[in-house]
Amino acid sequence: MDKYQTLKLFDYSIFTSSLDEFDINYGTQCVINTLNQYCYIIAEKDAFYKRALIESDLLIPDGIGIVGAAKILKREKIKKIAGADMHTYLLKQISKTGGRVFYLGSSEETLLGIKKRLAIEYPNIEVDTYSPPFKAKFNDADNAAMIESINKFNPDALFVGMTAPKQEKWVFEHKHKLNAQIICSIGAVFDFYAETVKRPSKFWINLGLEWFIRLLHEPNHLWRRYLLYGPVFIYVVFREKLRLVFNGQKQMAD
Repeated sequence: MDKYQTLKLFDYSIFTSSLDEFDINYGTQCVINTLNQYCYIIAEKDAFYKRALIESDLLIPDGIGIVGAAKILKREKIKKIAGADMHTYLLKQISKTGGRVFYLGSSEETLLGIKKRLAIEYPNIEVDTYSPPFKAKFNDADNAAMIESINKFNPDALFVGMTAPKQEKWVFEHKHKLNAQIICSIGAVFDFYAETVKRPSKFWINLGLEWFIRLLHEPNHLWRRYLLYGPVFIYVVFREKLRLVFNGQKQMAD
């Protein structure tokens, strides 16, 4: 991470370099995670998840809430990097010389959609997939089967889509057993790329309203993330801003 620009925000070092600066030949295993307002609030209640995020090799700002927090608290203008952006970037880089990617997570239907699209857009890339059982917690046999499938294929990049925080915690627990140079937890991107769920257009993304359009399309799935955790995160940001202002005034008085 030292070779890239980062911004310290709360307890996290956020990747603020351009994606074009990221070298896929990282040299060692590189774990990439995303941080948004939902992740932040959940991590404050889940110490293991928070540790997984903090110890990411790259933690990208995947949310307008994080972008806004950087501006309010650090007076820094950073650019949102969605998991979908990182996914596309990695595929383009791997496709240049040919390589292998593995998708762990989601349903067989979604994984089949990913394979079909990859065959058209990135014919130079070999792909394999694994759909784990749908359960709250994997047992030892489940974990062993997933690790064996990944290592047998020996991918250049492993994409994990089990939704947060499950995916990040699984990677953090098992990364030392995985033969993958890049491990990237990207959740909803599986459905976006397979087109089983439509991602909002560039128009809404550029306006910073991707979250709102997603909420309209998936209210039952996303209402808690945006309507409950959103205001909580705003409160946290402004509470921290008041603390910084108060401490600054106190230091001047001293």
